[in-house]
Amino acid sequence: MSRVKTVLFDRDGTLVENVPDNADPDRVRPVAGAREALGMLRLHGVRTGFVTSQPGIARGLLTDADVRHVDRRVDELLGPFDVRGICPHGPEDGCHCRPPEPGLILWAVGRVCTAPSDCVVVGPLGADVEAAHRAGAHGILVPTPETPAEETARADHVAPDLLTAVRAVLKGPPRGHVLADERPIETAYDTGPGGTGARRHSA
Repeated sequence: MSRVKTVLFDRDGTLVENVPDNADPDRVRPVAGAREALGMLRLHGVRTGFVTSQPGIARGLLTDADVRHVDRRVDELLGPFDVRGICPHGPEDGCHCRPPEPGLILWAVGRVCTAPSDCVVVGPLGADVEAAHRAGAHGILVPTPETPAEETARADHVAPDLLTAVRAVLKGPPRGHVLADERPIETAYDTGPGGTGARRHSA
């Protein structure tokens, strides 16, 4: 049995397709494998939650209510989730909840009474992984086409897709390898000069 008790996902780009500053629930589309991945975690008694940075609130591009409506749609399509968290600040605001700061993760694990060391954070950016590390949790990077290649190269734990990440979580906390097949990162991803970054493929 995995000692991982909670998995927190970055909402946009990990659970649902990334639509910047989305205020329209009808535009929410789960990524491939999201329902199956979440179902596996819940079947094994692992709590699930999602967190999201929404700097559009600080910039006046959308409201708290807009984000809540989108979150509710995510919950309808992929829930029920045990916790949901939002950072409404912009990069220049100096908050403690916007990744790579750990505040939002620490708040979320506190809400579900989970020690950070028993939590895994899954997201598409190096800031997500860094926030997990600073909080004392484990991080898994699931790259998207927008993930900078250097962030993939720096990450301790990399999975090519959501299902692979969740299958690894169910075996225990990540151990520091490319979770698809334990190849070195350099052979699984083209991170050298002129490379194209992470390559997407199925588990």
